[in-house]
Amino acid sequence: MKLTWSPWAIADRESIFDFILDDNPAAAIELDELFEQKSTVLIEHPDAGRAGRVEGTREFVVHRHYVFVYDVDADRVRILRVLHTSLQWPPSKKRRPARAKKK
Repeated sequence: MKLTWSPWAIADRESIFDFILDDNPAAAIELDELFEQKSTVLIEHPDAGRAGRVEGTREFVVHRHYVFVYDVDADRVRILRVLHTSLQWPPSKKRRPARAKKK
């Protein structure tokens, strides 16, 4: 089984690292190493996560504050996003403002 990271997941991971790095470099490194370690669990156990809230995905808690959203096919686990648990997932569709009626 192969593991890949989507561009979104890579950006999420980098953003999380950079945010924590400002306050606590050691914690940023430790969390990033945890992400790497937990991602390898999915290679051996791709069904370790729960069914995802988005059809066709799974979700794996990697830390009390972070979740991997991923999908699985015959030979690959693809991490789609790395999300903080405080974020709404999936994101709600933004409602368009009502158009004013013409008179």
